Amino acid sequence: MAKIIGAILGFLVGGPLLALLGFVVGSFFDRGLGQAMRFNYGAERERIQGIFFDTVFRVMGHIAKADGRVCESEVAQTEAIISQLGLTGARRHDAIKRFKEGSESGFLLEPQISAFMAVAKSQPLLRQMLLEALLAMAMADGEMAQAERDIVTRVAGYLGVSGQEFQRLLDMVMAQRQFHGGGSYTQGTSGSELKKAYQAIGVEESASDAELKRAYRKLMSQHHPDKLIAKGVPEDMMKIATEKAQNIQAAYDLIKKNRGA
Repeated sequence: MAKIIGAILGFLVGGPLLALLGFVVGSFFDRGLGQAMRFNYGAERERIQGIFFDTVFRVMGHIAKADGRVCESEVAQTEAIISQLGLTGARRHDAIKRFKEGSESGFLLEPQISAFMAVAKSQPLLRQMLLEALLAMAMADGEMAQAERDIVTRVAGYLGVSGQEFQRLLDMVMAQRQFHGGGSYTQGTSGSELKKAYQAIGVEESASDAELKRAYRKLMSQHHPDKLIAKGVPEDMMKIATEKAQNIQAAYDLIKKNRGA
């Protein structure tokens, strides 16, 4: 259709020569449109979700083996994470299988991240969500050992995240954890709690109300379930994003109360 329209317009504008040019250009358009119509976006999203899921649990297994062996507490921690995410049946089996694959001595971290990057290279939000998921899981027991931090830092490097950017994300994630479960705050809030709240939002205490609101809205948008699912984050990972959004909301509410907003 486009090649016919192009030929007609070309003829009307400049005669037979431009009609031929319009036909050729229209042919390229038709070919591109046909390829787009044949592209299965649902299948591609499922493929990205599968790679995301595999990467998270394989790297978690690799993190658990960082000190040379997978101990009972690390297995229990992984089981708790799987239960927290609501994984059951085949999905639970797949998560455990991927975890064991990552804990094997022959597992190589870089090829796994390269496979992930093949689908996430142009999606910074997807890369950020992978790091946030790994950090959430690594700190599920309330702390993150140095060996765990070293591996997640390597992952960040493979993802193209600078050391400064990773440290900023880590500071935000650790601060956000302080607001787990929300909570109500009074006028007697300590200075350290307020400092953590600003860190959780990713702004300085000197930020204006407009800057604060802009940073808060950006974070909430990044963790919106519909956006994350569309980008390729598995639906059963949404609980992590939902909890983070609740923590961000609690930190923001604390700052607003302190500012009398």
